[in-house]
Amino acid sequence: MTEVTRRGVLAIGAGVVLGVAGCTSSRSAGARSTPSPTSAAGTPSLSPSPTATLAPTPSAPPSTHASSAAALPAVIAWQPSSNDIQPQVKLRAVRLIEALGSWPVGGSGLAAARERAAAAGYDPALAAQAGGLLSGAEEAALQVLEAQYGGILSDSSSVLVVCRQYTPGNDTGGTTVDVRLVSAQPQWQVTALHPAQPGPPAAALGAAARAVLASDAITLPPAAHADVLSGNIHDSALNAMLTLSRSHRIELSVVRSGHPIYVFGTNRPSDHPKGRAFDVWRIDGHAVVDPATPRALTEAFMRAAAAAGSYNVGGPWQLSGAAFFSDDTHHDHVHVGFDF
Repeated sequence: MTEVTRRGVLAIGAGVVLGVAGCTSSRSAGARSTPSPTSAAGTPSLSPSPTATLAPTPSAPPSTHASSAAALPAVIAWQPSSNDIQPQVKLRAVRLIEALGSWPVGGSGLAAARERAAAAGYDPALAAQAGGLLSGAEEAALQVLEAQYGGILSDSSSVLVVCRQYTPGNDTGGTTVDVRLVSAQPQWQVTALHPAQPGPPAAALGAAARAVLASDAITLPPAAHADVLSGNIHDSALNAMLTLSRSHRIELSVVRSGHPIYVFGTNRPSDHPKGRAFDVWRIDGHAVVDPATPRALTEAFMRAAAAAGSYNVGGPWQLSGAAFFSDDTHHDHVHVGFDF
């Protein structure tokens, strides 16, 4: 992640910030290092602006909030890949989460969040569904790490917005929000927000969970990290993560929480809420959705996931074999599921 020490400038009202069929389940079909705040389209390079030396101006005294402002890093507005399926749908979901999860000094609270949502072109009532994103912190900056589909149909969608939230003195916050949308004109409309609910940390963790949390080759965003820490992830999934990480650096987007309970558009339970699945959005530094990512890399990873015990491997390419599937939802990540 690009490190920038000065505070980002947020232009929420304009929808810009300067400075989240579904995963298949049944047979029928302390935070670690964080993924770079980029889309597959590339990472803008940020560097502090030169600071001129100015004489003190009596009419403009230094801000009393300067120390806390300096503590928040600059964030980058998330952008979809040129290879995304219906990128405007993802953008509608992401811009709302960016607006709700970032605020200047004095902008905390539900009333201010409602105003930010309305200014960005959304139903202000959605702010009440933002959960932990609306903390009582003096100010906040939110970085969307990835937005992947939990499901995409012709008239409805689930976008899983994976984010980290910075507040004064805390750089480990964040969550994953399942943003639901419906098709409308002139643009898709957000109808509901479902923030992740990982549960409290377990009193004791098994060896596989501890190894995943300690691995330098496995990157977990905030909600996924909390999922593993909760002790609610099955060893079959954890051991597969470890097996895959011996050959690849893997960056996960979603594990258990923040994912639809049912395979999107169906009444079939997803393996994610059971703690028996995980999604990988970047392999060896290459985003799955990026058109520049070698197809051979993604295919090799999908086959390695099946060899690691997954009965249900979804991705952008349809491979031969009963364990594999592909659809528009899995165009942007690799799903690895287990039935035990």
